Amino acid sequence: MDKDKRGAPRVNFERGVTVRILAIDGTWQRQCEMLDVSETGVLLRVLGSLAGLDLKEFFLVLSSRGTAHRRCALAWLEGERLGAGFVKDKIEKKKNAFKRI
Repeated sequence: MDKDKRGAPRVNFERGVTVRILAIDGTWQRQCEMLDVSETGVLLRVLGSLAGLDLKEFFLVLSSRGTAHRRCALAWLEGERLGAGFVKDKIEKKKNAFKRI
């Protein structure tokens, strides 16, 4: 998969921003560096093993208390790097549907 063909403009972080990924059910978490982010997704470098983890969907936790987070769906995985798209919640989808009418 070509990682440079994202539909939305990105914000790149030279040194990476420390974040966490967290299982939807809370059974695992990993420290990461956020390398870039757009309106639609994120590029992460995972600091730790991904072996045996269900990465289909997870939370990207941006704050130490967990209050700032986004639900993500894995787009691709290559070594310690992964790309993920942000999952829009049902409320957001309904708002967008009404805008089209």
